[in-house]
Amino acid sequence: MSVSLTGLLGIDWHSARESANALEGGQPLLDDRKLTILRAIVTDYVSMREPVGSRALVERYQLDVSPATVRNDMAVLEEEGYIMQPHTSAGRIPTDKGYRLFVDRLGAVKPLSMAERRAIETFMAGAIDIDDVVRRTVRLLAQITQQVAIVQYPILSGATIRHIEIVTLNPERGLLIVVNSSGKVDQHVVELGGAPDDVIADLRGRLNATLVGLPPAQAVERATSFVDGLPADVRPLAAVVLSALLELVTADPSTRVVVGGVPNLTRFSDQYETTVRPVLEALEEQVVLLRLLGEVAGTGDVTVRIGHENPYEPLRATSVVASGYGTNTDIWANLGVVGPTRMDYPSTMAAVRAVARYVGRFLTEG
Repeated sequence: MSVSLTGLLGIDWHSARESANALEGGQPLLDDRKLTILRAIVTDYVSMREPVGSRALVERYQLDVSPATVRNDMAVLEEEGYIMQPHTSAGRIPTDKGYRLFVDRLGAVKPLSMAERRAIETFMAGAIDIDDVVRRTVRLLAQITQQVAIVQYPILSGATIRHIEIVTLNPERGLLIVVNSSGKVDQHVVELGGAPDDVIADLRGRLNATLVGLPPAQAVERATSFVDGLPADVRPLAAVVLSALLELVTADPSTRVVVGGVPNLTRFSDQYETTVRPVLEALEEQVVLLRLLGEVAGTGDVTVRIGHENPYEPLRATSVVASGYGTNTDIWANLGVVGPTRMDYPSTMAAVRAVARYVGRFLTEG
């Protein structure tokens, strides 16, 4: 069955030619046909997972040229570093440079269908707090893209304390619960030291009256003089509870990332040494994951790092597709996926962008 490349995925190959034709001695390096062949090689290799030959391209696509002409064009693409021949007598596969040109010439990321957008909204609609939002987001990304998904906890610079609760577990221990305006719930076990219920209730009331409505920075300032104004019988318990409370509200959630979809790596067992093992090792290092996502911090759009473009050397056989999410002021963080360079870039980019935008709206409006 022949397949026309015209208009697929919204790729404007005329614009691609204008942008890609760096001149050397007044002659263009790549013409429309070579760019079309490159796109066909990328598309076939991603879907078939096998090197692509000239005859297959002629049979599958409406190229209107002979296999010999395609072979000549492939030789030029290989000479320019866009494709390579992994084995003698084999077809060609894209290089990092080839994938980069393919991604750069997509023109615009194809939007998800109405059904896909509704599926995202339905999946996320039941989220009850920030932890649940992050868990749902990483599962959703992994399911849609079939890659390993990484989601950074949002930075909630505009969040304020909504409620403080102290739940008695037994006479000696209790649970301090802090809820902020974004719905995030944090908790910490505290030593009650056998304090009477009325003392605990009095402290809870005073904490809420003093700190509710304040952002973390102001809560810390207000707390420094809080204990001095308390009755003597409340001060010992207050010092313990306040220490735990300040630890909760000043913790930096942006240093936390959640990972999902690791079983998706089993599809690439043939690339275990170059792709799977480095990814598994990287997933154990939060700093590495934050660094990968940090490449897109503040951009608000989809960014793709392909192969050797990655800052972390062991992952240079992989690609990272990521985006920031949030409002750029009160809430900001990053999310994305990591997988082999042989990935479906158009669909992956569309999914990452759609999920980032939806989660950003959910956090802002929720």
